[in-house]
Amino acid sequence: MKDQEKTTFTYPYEMFAYRCMPFGLCNAPATFQRCMMAIFHDMIEKTMEVFMDDFSIFRNSFQSCPSYLERMLKRCEDTNLFLKWEKSHFMVKKAIVLGHKISKEVIEVDKAKVDVITKLPHLTTVKGIRSFLSHAGFYQRFIKYFSKIAKPMTRLLEKDTPFIFSKECVEAFQTLKKKLTEAPILIAPDWDMPFELIKTMTKAESNYTTTKKEMLAVVYAFEIFRSYLIMNRSIVYTDHFALKYLFAKKDSKARLLHWVLLLQEFTFKVIDTNGVENLAADHLS
Repeated sequence: MKDQEKTTFTYPYEMFAYRCMPFGLCNAPATFQRCMMAIFHDMIEKTMEVFMDDFSIFRNSFQSCPSYLERMLKRCEDTNLFLKWEKSHFMVKKAIVLGHKISKEVIEVDKAKVDVITKLPHLTTVKGIRSFLSHAGFYQRFIKYFSKIAKPMTRLLEKDTPFIFSKECVEAFQTLKKKLTEAPILIAPDWDMPFELIKTMTKAESNYTTTKKEMLAVVYAFEIFRSYLIMNRSIVYTDHFALKYLFAKKDSKARLLHWVLLLQEFTFKVIDTNGVENLAADHLS
């Protein structure tokens, strides 16, 4: 309540201040999330997950669920949190969580969200393209080669680029809408199969030297798979000979040195291979 006066606004002859946190404050989401995590700190990741005002209680069996649900509700009661009954779902095997349909076995897109996207007319402004790519990008992990398909449209977001919604853009727009309606179901990964990463480079990244591009690929891969690699030993196979010695170099340029420092939290070694032996990467390039 110490910051309540900061929400004060004036009205003819009077001044008013909010008694609760209003919409629109730049730090409101982070403050609210910290509050939720403080309240449920001993339950998060063990029996429940919290994102803003979305609570999910989970267990491996039906028998153990009621006791943890009761514990969560008691905590809400003790801290004066009010839950809307009409937005609550109890003892379900499937549920819509943060725009995804979640079950024990699979993750699917929320059809209601997708229907809104697929009914959009042709885009006529940069703002419209940015909005569409933002919404469609929320489900990009369901669409293989999303960044490659969207590339004609992302070019229009570059500074000083004339807005011409070309035939390529129309095809990309329609393809993304179609793939959203046909989005596959996601299941737990098969660790015996190879993983494929695709990244759209910015205009500046496209102008990088070959060494920088190779380094960027390594950094990006470690960032994406961080949770799997952080406590394990890894091997980086590359046909770019200079990369092997770059990680040990202490006088690199600022950008490369920054990347080297980022990778120091991982345990890995670099093995250089001939291009003809590096078939997967050679095919992708």
